[in-house]
Amino acid sequence: MENNMISDLMSVTMSKIKEMVDVNTVVGTPIATPDGLLIVPVSKVTFGFASGGGDGIVKEQRGFGGGSGAGVKIDPIGFLVVKDGNARMLNIAPPAGMTIDRLVELIPDVLGRVEDFIDKRRNG
Repeated sequence: MENNMISDLMSVTMSKIKEMVDVNTVVGTPIATPDGLLIVPVSKVTFGFASGGGDGIVKEQRGFGGGSGAGVKIDPIGFLVVKDGNARMLNIAPPAGMTIDRLVELIPDVLGRVEDFIDKRRNG
């Protein structure tokens, strides 16, 4: 009895995770620009889950108690830029040990690089 209940509990948990995370979460919807540039957002998805349960007898009645939990973390890591059959990955993921303050400082530089790349493709 307990094995079936825990199995059911785990199945429900996994189906809910599948609803939250799919391939479109990792590789986002492509964005096409008027000049033929295709920009595809790419993310890193981390998830975990735990389930457990037990049964026992209380006042001559058999019972089951169980629980489950899940967590999902989505980190944007870059953009795949495609133009004229050539693809280039523009990474935005911070290197290990980078602080949020430093990451915020780098945002204008990353945006500038994307703009420069688009301008070069448009004019070149």
